[in-house]
Amino acid sequence: MANSQSAKKRIRQNEKRRKRNAQVRSRVRTRLNQFRDALETGDVEKAEEQFRVMEAQLDRAVRKGVIPKNRASRKTSRMAKHLNELRDEAS
Repeated sequence: MANSQSAKKRIRQNEKRRKRNAQVRSRVRTRLNQFRDALETGDVEKAEEQFRVMEAQLDRAVRKGVIPKNRASRKTSRMAKHLNELRDEAS
């Protein structure tokens, strides 16, 4: 158990950040799943919209320091590749 005021404050801060990080990670996972669902249905317009939303969520998570920049970039790149494949199939 923490005895000093600074240690107690650090515990409070860590708990607040842990909860925020969990929310951000959950939001990112939800958007990724929605994008994948749109890809599976083959709806190009819906997939494009979900891609924009997913990319924004990833960027926001990077700005908050929840996920590393390269991980977000890698996920965005891979999902863009899938979206382009879907566009080619639809054409």
